[in-house]
Amino acid sequence: MMTIPSIDNVALEQFVRKNIRELKPYRSARHDFESGILLDANENPLGSVVPFDSAALNRYPDPFQKTLRSRLAELTGVQTENVFVGVGSDEAIDLLIRIFCEPGQDSIIIAAPTYGMYRVAADIQGIEVRTCLLTEEFQLDLNALRSTADARTKLVFCCSPNNPTANLLKREDILELCKTTNSIVVVDEAYIDFAEAVSLAPLVKEVPNLVVLRTLSKAWGLAGIRLGYAIAHPTVVSYLLSVKAPYNVNTLTSTFALKALEQPEMMQNFVRTIISERERLLRELPKVRLVERVYPSQANFILVRCREAKTLYRELARRGIIVRDRSSEPMLENCLRITVGTREQNNLLLTTLSELAA
Repeated sequence: MMTIPSIDNVALEQFVRKNIRELKPYRSARHDFESGILLDANENPLGSVVPFDSAALNRYPDPFQKTLRSRLAELTGVQTENVFVGVGSDEAIDLLIRIFCEPGQDSIIIAAPTYGMYRVAADIQGIEVRTCLLTEEFQLDLNALRSTADARTKLVFCCSPNNPTANLLKREDILELCKTTNSIVVVDEAYIDFAEAVSLAPLVKEVPNLVVLRTLSKAWGLAGIRLGYAIAHPTVVSYLLSVKAPYNVNTLTSTFALKALEQPEMMQNFVRTIISERERLLRELPKVRLVERVYPSQANFILVRCREAKTLYRELARRGIIVRDRSSEPMLENCLRITVGTREQNNLLLTTLSELAA
Protein backbone atom coordinates (compact mmCIF):
# COMPACT_ATOMS: atom_id res chain seq x y z
CA MET A 1 0.00 0.00 0.00
CA MET A 2 1.31 3.44 -0.94
CA THR A 3 2.09 5.73 2.00
CA ILE A 4 0.82 9.28 1.61
CA PRO A 5 3.10 11.74 3.38
CA SER A 6 1.52 13.92 6.04
CA ILE A 7 1.30 17.60 5.08
CA ASP A 8 0.70 20.02 7.90
CA ASN A 9 -0.58 23.58 7.57
CA VAL A 10 2.92 25.03 7.44
CA ALA A 11 3.99 22.72 4.59
CA LEU A 12 0.87 23.60 2.60
CA GLU A 13 2.08 27.19 2.44
CA GLN A 14 4.77 26.18 -0.07
CA PHE A 15 2.10 25.52 -2.69
CA VAL A 16 0.56 29.00 -2.38
CA ARG A 17 1.70 31.84 -4.63
CA LYS A 18 3.97 34.24 -2.71
CA ASN A 19 1.82 37.30 -3.46
CA ILE A 20 -1.27 35.46 -2.21
CA ARG A 21 0.53 34.49 1.00
CA GLU A 22 1.36 38.17 1.52
CA LEU A 23 -2.08 39.39 0.47
CA LYS A 24 -3.98 41.69 2.80
CA PRO A 25 -7.59 40.80 1.91
CA TYR A 26 -10.25 43.45 1.60
CA ARG A 27 -12.15 43.60 4.88
CA SER A 28 -15.84 44.27 4.31
CA ALA A 29 -18.12 45.95 6.81
CA ARG A 30 -19.87 42.65 7.53
CA HIS A 31 -16.60 41.07 8.68
CA ASP A 32 -16.98 42.82 12.04
CA PHE A 33 -20.71 43.34 12.62
CA GLU A 34 -23.84 41.69 11.25
CA SER A 35 -26.42 43.37 13.47
CA GLY A 36 -27.07 46.69 15.15
CA ILE A 37 -27.74 50.08 13.61
CA LEU A 38 -25.59 49.49 10.55
CA LEU A 39 -24.22 52.80 9.33
CA ASP A 40 -20.96 51.34 8.08
CA ALA A 41 -21.44 49.83 4.61
CA ASN A 42 -23.17 52.59 2.59
CA GLU A 43 -26.21 50.39 1.98
CA ASN A 44 -29.67 51.84 1.31
CA PRO A 45 -31.37 51.95 4.76
CA LEU A 46 -34.86 52.40 3.29
CA GLY A 47 -35.16 48.95 1.71
CA SER A 48 -35.09 47.60 -1.85
CA VAL A 49 -36.91 48.76 -4.94
CA VAL A 50 -38.25 45.30 -5.85
CA PRO A 51 -40.15 42.76 -3.67
CA PHE A 52 -39.47 39.04 -3.77
CA ASP A 53 -40.72 37.17 -6.79
CA SER A 54 -40.06 33.81 -8.38
CA ALA A 55 -38.19 33.12 -11.58
CA ALA A 56 -37.65 30.14 -13.86
CA LEU A 57 -34.63 28.45 -12.34
CA ASN A 58 -34.57 25.12 -14.17
CA ARG A 59 -32.40 26.45 -17.00
CA TYR A 60 -29.06 28.23 -17.07
CA PRO A 61 -29.24 32.01 -17.41
CA ASP A 62 -28.29 33.94 -20.53
CA PRO A 63 -24.48 34.09 -20.29
CA PHE A 64 -24.45 37.45 -22.05
CA GLN A 65 -27.36 39.04 -20.12
CA LYS A 66 -28.61 40.64 -23.33
CA THR A 67 -31.92 41.92 -21.91
CA LEU A 68 -30.35 43.35 -18.77
CA ARG A 69 -27.45 44.92 -20.64
CA SER A 70 -29.87 46.50 -23.09
CA ARG A 71 -31.90 48.01 -20.26
CA LEU A 72 -28.80 49.34 -18.49
CA ALA A 73 -27.56 50.78 -21.78
CA GLU A 74 -30.85 52.61 -22.21
CA LEU A 75 -30.58 53.90 -18.63
CA THR A 76 -27.06 55.26 -19.10
CA GLY A 77 -27.28 56.60 -22.64
CA VAL A 78 -25.03 54.08 -24.41
CA GLN A 79 -25.41 50.98 -26.61
CA THR A 80 -25.72 47.39 -25.41
CA GLU A 81 -22.24 46.61 -26.72
CA ASN A 82 -20.89 49.24 -24.28
CA VAL A 83 -22.20 47.39 -21.20
CA PHE A 84 -20.76 44.51 -19.18
CA VAL A 85 -22.72 43.10 -16.23
CA GLY A 86 -21.00 41.37 -13.34
CA VAL A 87 -21.19 40.14 -9.77
CA GLY A 88 -20.94 43.61 -8.29
CA SER A 89 -18.53 46.12 -9.78
CA ASP A 90 -15.81 44.15 -7.93
CA GLU A 91 -15.94 41.52 -10.68
CA ALA A 92 -15.31 44.15 -13.33
CA ILE A 93 -12.36 45.52 -11.31
CA ASP A 94 -10.86 42.03 -11.05
CA LEU A 95 -11.39 41.23 -14.73
CA LEU A 96 -9.93 44.53 -15.94
CA ILE A 97 -6.73 43.84 -14.03
CA ARG A 98 -6.58 40.24 -15.25
CA ILE A 99 -7.15 41.29 -18.86
CA PHE A 100 -4.74 44.22 -19.10
CA CYS A 101 -1.95 43.56 -16.60
CA GLU A 102 0.88 41.04 -16.88
CA PRO A 103 1.64 39.63 -13.40
CA GLY A 104 5.04 40.67 -12.13
CA GLN A 105 5.48 43.22 -14.92
CA ASP A 106 2.69 45.79 -15.11
CA SER A 107 1.28 48.29 -12.62
CA ILE A 108 -1.89 50.12 -11.75
CA ILE A 109 -2.26 53.51 -10.09
CA ILE A 110 -4.77 54.35 -7.38
CA ALA A 111 -5.62 57.86 -6.18
CA ALA A 112 -5.61 57.46 -2.40
CA PRO A 113 -7.41 57.47 -0.08
CA THR A 114 -9.94 55.42 -2.02
CA TYR A 115 -11.86 52.13 -2.27
CA GLY A 116 -9.73 49.24 -1.06
CA MET A 117 -10.67 46.60 -3.64
CA TYR A 118 -8.55 48.15 -6.40
CA ARG A 119 -5.42 47.30 -4.41
CA VAL A 120 -6.67 43.89 -3.29
CA ALA A 121 -7.57 42.81 -6.83
CA ALA A 122 -4.12 43.88 -8.06
CA ASP A 123 -2.33 42.18 -5.18
CA ILE A 124 -4.13 38.91 -5.93
CA GLN A 125 -2.82 39.01 -9.50
CA GLY A 126 0.74 40.02 -8.54
CA ILE A 127 0.38 43.49 -10.06
CA GLU A 128 2.34 46.44 -8.67
CA VAL A 129 0.14 49.12 -7.08
CA ARG A 130 1.43 52.69 -7.29
CA THR A 131 -0.24 55.21 -5.03
CA CYS A 132 -0.76 58.90 -5.76
CA LEU A 133 -2.25 60.88 -2.91
CA LEU A 134 -5.17 63.15 -3.64
CA THR A 135 -4.66 66.87 -3.05
CA GLU A 136 -5.67 68.49 0.25
CA GLU A 137 -9.06 69.09 -1.36
CA PHE A 138 -9.30 65.36 -2.19
CA GLN A 139 -8.93 66.04 -5.91
CA LEU A 140 -6.70 64.32 -8.49
CA ASP A 141 -3.08 65.48 -8.55
CA LEU A 142 -2.63 65.32 -12.30
CA ASN A 143 1.09 66.09 -12.29
CA ALA A 144 1.76 63.36 -9.73
CA LEU A 145 -0.38 60.87 -11.62
CA ARG A 146 1.36 61.56 -14.92
CA SER A 147 4.83 61.35 -13.39
CA THR A 148 3.98 58.09 -11.61
CA ALA A 149 2.72 56.38 -14.77
CA ASP A 150 5.11 54.73 -17.22
CA ALA A 151 4.93 52.34 -20.17
CA ARG A 152 3.99 49.44 -17.84
CA THR A 153 1.09 51.31 -16.17
CA LYS A 154 -2.03 49.83 -17.69
CA LEU A 155 -4.86 51.09 -15.45
CA VAL A 156 -5.56 54.18 -13.35
CA PHE A 157 -8.40 53.83 -10.85
CA CYS A 158 -10.45 56.85 -9.73
CA CYS A 159 -13.61 56.89 -7.63
CA SER A 160 -16.13 59.72 -8.06
CA PRO A 161 -17.84 60.42 -5.71
CA ASN A 162 -14.82 59.08 -3.89
CA ASN A 163 -15.08 56.47 -1.16
CA PRO A 164 -14.36 57.32 1.65
CA THR A 165 -14.01 61.11 1.17
CA ALA A 166 -17.51 61.51 -0.37
CA ASN A 167 -16.54 64.26 -2.84
CA LEU A 168 -16.82 64.37 -6.62
CA LEU A 169 -13.61 64.41 -8.61
CA LYS A 170 -13.44 67.20 -11.16
CA ARG A 171 -14.81 66.04 -14.48
CA GLU A 172 -12.24 68.04 -16.44
CA ASP A 173 -9.38 66.43 -14.49
CA ILE A 174 -10.61 62.92 -15.31
CA LEU A 175 -10.89 63.74 -19.00
CA GLU A 176 -7.47 65.38 -18.98
CA LEU A 177 -6.07 62.21 -17.42
CA CYS A 178 -7.63 60.18 -20.23
CA LYS A 179 -5.94 62.41 -22.80
CA THR A 180 -2.48 62.61 -21.24
CA THR A 181 -1.79 59.10 -19.93
CA ASN A 182 -1.26 56.01 -22.04
CA SER A 183 -3.43 53.96 -19.68
CA ILE A 184 -7.03 52.95 -19.28
CA VAL A 185 -8.76 55.26 -16.79
CA VAL A 186 -11.37 53.47 -14.68
CA VAL A 187 -13.89 55.76 -12.96
CA ASP A 188 -15.97 54.14 -10.24
CA GLU A 189 -19.36 55.89 -10.04
CA ALA A 190 -20.96 53.70 -7.38
CA TYR A 191 -22.40 56.79 -5.63
CA ILE A 192 -23.17 59.02 -8.62
CA ASP A 193 -26.94 58.86 -8.04
CA PHE A 194 -26.51 60.90 -4.85
CA ALA A 195 -24.40 63.59 -6.53
CA GLU A 196 -25.13 66.85 -8.26
CA ALA A 197 -23.36 65.67 -11.40
CA VAL A 198 -23.91 63.91 -14.68
CA SER A 199 -22.35 60.49 -15.21
CA LEU A 200 -19.32 60.17 -17.45
CA ALA A 201 -20.81 56.99 -18.92
CA PRO A 202 -21.95 58.43 -22.30
CA LEU A 203 -18.41 59.65 -22.96
CA VAL A 204 -17.08 56.11 -23.47
CA LYS A 205 -18.33 56.48 -27.05
CA GLU A 206 -15.80 59.31 -27.58
CA VAL A 207 -13.02 58.39 -25.13
CA PRO A 208 -11.87 54.82 -25.85
CA ASN A 209 -9.61 54.51 -22.78
CA LEU A 210 -12.39 55.47 -20.33
CA VAL A 211 -14.22 52.79 -18.34
CA VAL A 212 -17.06 53.72 -15.97
CA LEU A 213 -18.22 51.41 -13.18
CA ARG A 214 -21.77 51.50 -11.80
CA THR A 215 -23.80 49.43 -9.34
CA LEU A 216 -27.32 48.67 -8.16
CA SER A 217 -26.10 48.26 -4.57
CA LYS A 218 -26.52 51.84 -3.39
CA ALA A 219 -29.35 54.04 -4.69
CA TRP A 220 -31.36 51.04 -5.92
CA GLY A 221 -31.07 49.31 -2.54
CA LEU A 222 -29.97 45.99 -4.04
CA ALA A 223 -26.64 45.30 -2.35
CA GLY A 224 -27.85 41.76 -1.60
CA ILE A 225 -28.17 40.68 -5.24
CA ARG A 226 -24.57 41.67 -6.14
CA LEU A 227 -25.09 43.37 -9.48
CA GLY A 228 -22.65 45.86 -10.94
CA TYR A 229 -21.78 46.90 -14.44
CA ALA A 230 -19.02 48.45 -16.50
CA ILE A 231 -19.57 50.89 -19.35
CA ALA A 232 -16.75 50.93 -21.87
CA HIS A 233 -15.62 50.76 -25.47
CA PRO A 234 -17.05 47.64 -27.21
CA THR A 235 -13.56 46.15 -27.49
CA VAL A 236 -13.10 46.32 -23.72
CA VAL A 237 -16.56 44.85 -23.17
CA SER A 238 -15.85 42.00 -25.58
CA TYR A 239 -12.78 41.00 -23.55
CA LEU A 240 -14.73 41.25 -20.30
CA LEU A 241 -17.36 38.91 -21.76
CA SER A 242 -14.66 36.51 -22.90
CA VAL A 243 -12.82 36.26 -19.58
CA LYS A 244 -15.75 36.15 -17.15
CA ALA A 245 -17.20 32.90 -15.82
CA PRO A 246 -19.83 31.47 -18.21
CA TYR A 247 -22.85 32.18 -16.01
CA ASN A 248 -21.51 34.89 -13.75
CA VAL A 249 -24.89 36.58 -13.19
CA ASN A 250 -27.62 34.22 -12.02
CA THR A 251 -31.28 34.25 -12.99
CA LEU A 252 -32.53 35.57 -9.65
CA THR A 253 -30.11 38.49 -9.80
CA SER A 254 -31.08 39.33 -13.38
CA THR A 255 -34.79 39.05 -12.58
CA PHE A 256 -34.57 41.29 -9.52
CA ALA A 257 -32.44 43.82 -11.39
CA LEU A 258 -34.87 44.06 -14.32
CA LYS A 259 -37.85 44.45 -11.97
CA ALA A 260 -36.01 47.15 -10.03
CA LEU A 261 -35.21 49.06 -13.21
CA GLU A 262 -38.96 49.27 -13.85
CA GLN A 263 -39.25 51.36 -10.65
CA PRO A 264 -37.08 54.46 -11.24
CA GLU A 265 -39.54 56.63 -9.30
CA MET A 266 -39.02 54.55 -6.15
CA MET A 267 -35.26 54.81 -6.56
CA GLN A 268 -35.51 58.58 -6.92
CA ASN A 269 -37.66 58.74 -3.78
CA PHE A 270 -34.97 56.81 -1.92
CA VAL A 271 -32.32 59.20 -3.22
CA ARG A 272 -34.30 62.31 -2.23
CA THR A 273 -34.89 60.95 1.28
CA ILE A 274 -31.24 60.01 1.75
CA ILE A 275 -30.01 63.38 0.43
CA SER A 276 -32.41 65.19 2.79
CA GLU A 277 -31.05 63.20 5.74
CA ARG A 278 -27.48 63.71 4.54
CA GLU A 279 -27.96 67.47 4.51
CA ARG A 280 -29.46 67.35 8.01
CA LEU A 281 -26.46 65.38 9.30
CA LEU A 282 -24.10 67.83 7.61
CA ARG A 283 -25.80 70.61 9.60
CA GLU A 284 -26.04 68.77 12.93
CA LEU A 285 -22.77 66.86 13.19
CA PRO A 286 -20.58 70.00 13.48
CA LYS A 287 -22.53 70.92 16.65
CA VAL A 288 -21.19 67.82 18.45
CA ARG A 289 -18.14 68.66 20.60
CA LEU A 290 -16.31 65.46 19.64
CA VAL A 291 -16.47 66.40 15.96
CA GLU A 292 -13.62 68.51 14.61
CA ARG A 293 -14.56 68.61 10.93
CA VAL A 294 -17.39 67.39 8.73
CA TYR A 295 -16.40 67.12 5.07
CA PRO A 296 -18.82 67.99 2.24
CA SER A 297 -20.61 64.99 0.75
CA GLN A 298 -22.00 64.09 -2.65
CA ALA A 299 -22.60 60.47 -1.62
CA ASN A 300 -24.79 58.53 0.81
CA PHE A 301 -22.17 58.77 3.54
CA ILE A 302 -20.22 61.45 5.36
CA LEU A 303 -16.55 61.65 6.34
CA VAL A 304 -16.06 63.06 9.83
CA ARG A 305 -12.82 63.99 11.58
CA CYS A 306 -13.18 63.71 15.32
CA ARG A 307 -11.22 63.45 18.53
CA GLU A 308 -9.84 59.98 19.24
CA ALA A 309 -11.68 58.33 16.37
CA LYS A 310 -10.74 54.78 17.30
CA THR A 311 -12.05 55.20 20.83
CA LEU A 312 -15.24 56.81 19.55
CA TYR A 313 -15.67 54.00 17.01
CA ARG A 314 -15.48 51.41 19.79
CA GLU A 315 -17.86 53.34 22.06
CA LEU A 316 -20.45 53.66 19.31
CA ALA A 317 -20.13 49.95 18.53
CA ARG A 318 -20.59 49.12 22.22
CA ARG A 319 -23.90 50.97 22.04
CA GLY A 320 -24.94 49.15 18.87
CA ILE A 321 -24.15 51.92 16.35
CA ILE A 322 -21.75 50.68 13.70
CA VAL A 323 -19.74 53.15 11.62
CA ARG A 324 -16.49 52.65 9.65
CA ASP A 325 -13.10 53.57 11.08
CA ARG A 326 -10.97 55.11 8.31
CA SER A 327 -8.33 56.67 10.57
CA SER A 328 -5.53 54.35 9.39
CA GLU A 329 -5.73 55.48 5.76
CA PRO A 330 -3.49 58.20 4.29
CA MET A 331 -4.76 61.75 4.93
CA LEU A 332 -7.59 60.42 7.14
CA GLU A 333 -6.17 60.47 10.66
CA ASN A 334 -9.00 60.38 13.24
CA CYS A 335 -11.65 60.04 10.52
CA LEU A 336 -14.83 57.97 10.64
CA ARG A 337 -17.09 57.26 7.68
CA ILE A 338 -20.77 57.36 8.55
CA THR A 339 -23.46 56.03 6.23
CA VAL A 340 -26.64 58.10 6.10
CA GLY A 341 -29.32 56.05 7.86
CA THR A 342 -33.05 56.47 8.35
CA ARG A 343 -34.28 59.51 10.24
CA GLU A 344 -34.68 57.43 13.41
CA GLN A 345 -31.20 55.92 13.06
CA ASN A 346 -29.65 59.33 12.44
CA ASN A 347 -31.45 60.78 15.46
CA LEU A 348 -30.05 58.01 17.64
CA LEU A 349 -26.57 58.59 16.23
CA LEU A 350 -26.71 62.32 17.01
CA THR A 351 -28.12 61.72 20.48
CA THR A 352 -25.46 59.11 21.27
CA LEU A 353 -22.64 61.34 20.02
CA SER A 354 -23.92 64.19 22.17
CA GLU A 355 -24.06 61.89 25.20
CA LEU A 356 -20.50 60.68 24.60
CA ALA A 357 -19.32 64.27 24.26
CA ALA A 358 -20.93 65.34 27.55
